[in-house]
Amino acid sequence: MTVETPDDEKGSKAPSESSSEAKSPSKSHFILYMEGPEYAKNLRQLTLWTHHVLLPVYGREVTSMAPWCSRWWEHPEAVAQLHGLWLAWADLTGPGSGMCGPANWHRDYLAPVMTALRDPSGPFAGCKPNAHRPKEAPPVDALDPFGPPRSDEV
Repeated sequence: MTVETPDDEKGSKAPSESSSEAKSPSKSHFILYMEGPEYAKNLRQLTLWTHHVLLPVYGREVTSMAPWCSRWWEHPEAVAQLHGLWLAWADLTGPGSGMCGPANWHRDYLAPVMTALRDPSGPFAGCKPNAHRPKEAPPVDALDPFGPPRSDEV
């Protein structure tokens, strides 16, 4: 099976290309900056890579000390971490990458991301195989404590 990489998109630039178009600050490659159809397309590509490349090769047994959620896409931290891992994979293992790219990807990206995701207190804490547990964001006393006061606070 062929799994699309981020640079397979028609007319797009690979993250590693040094052209001014690829590094334009107005268009980020990172999924947290995307919305709507662009987000959906990238999440679909990430899902294919995660299910057909990452998990078959690197997905170790799920335990209470190394949890994984079967609904990982419902955990924003997991989506962000896996998307960054996928972008690095495309950059370091794709056509034109150096001979050390795969070793660097394993050392610098795969191990830290999988350790963080599968940590017992990480984003999948409380999730069990086929039992997703949604997480709540920590409470914040004020959405913008240093912004101008709201009209009802004046």
